[in-house]
Amino acid sequence: MNLAQTPAQMSIMPDWLNPEHLLSGIGPVVVAVLCLILFAESSVFPVLPGDSLLFTAGLFVANGSLDVPLWLVCVLATVAAIIGNILGYGIGWKVGPKLFNRPDSRFFKQEYVDKTHAFLEKHGPKAIVLARFVPFVRTFITWLAGIGRMGPKKYFTYTVLGGIVWAAGLIVLGAMLGNIAFIRDNVDAIFVLIVLVSVLPIVFEYLKARREKRTPTEN
Repeated sequence: MNLAQTPAQMSIMPDWLNPEHLLSGIGPVVVAVLCLILFAESSVFPVLPGDSLLFTAGLFVANGSLDVPLWLVCVLATVAAIIGNILGYGIGWKVGPKLFNRPDSRFFKQEYVDKTHAFLEKHGPKAIVLARFVPFVRTFITWLAGIGRMGPKKYFTYTVLGGIVWAAGLIVLGAMLGNIAFIRDNVDAIFVLIVLVSVLPIVFEYLKARREKRTPTEN
């Protein structure tokens, strides 16, 4: 694998979080590492640069550094992300209620489970898809969905949708835009912007809910 064509400007991240370092190796190994990281981040380990890895994988395919068909990288990455989310959901479903269903617990109370369930019933589909683009949140939302007993059919449907849009979408975006000099040289800044834009809908929903809650009192 020829990494000479790969940008070295991603220095904001430490080496163990740098996509260039994480995706170093021959084709099959790179794809396996990518899928393993996506699986882990989507289920149990939030401190991983999923967005940057996906974008960089697309860049590698586009510039010939990764000699694997773009469609295959997209399919494998998407499947890994979906399976990871399913595991996270299973963990929340199995373990969550046991933690919260303890009347004498200071931090884990059944009312939190009930509130989580109500939140996901109202905002669940949007939350599951949007969370894919928000670091940390994309891991924890899977647990919350299981704890809150979000319907498996609904969860699976939007997990698949979110996985396709996130994993395949960012890989294709990297392949299409990664060779543009400005984007290639400012990948870290681009992903900070992506995170901020991704969070905006959640902020708007929060502000809207607060405004609606205040309105009856003011009238």
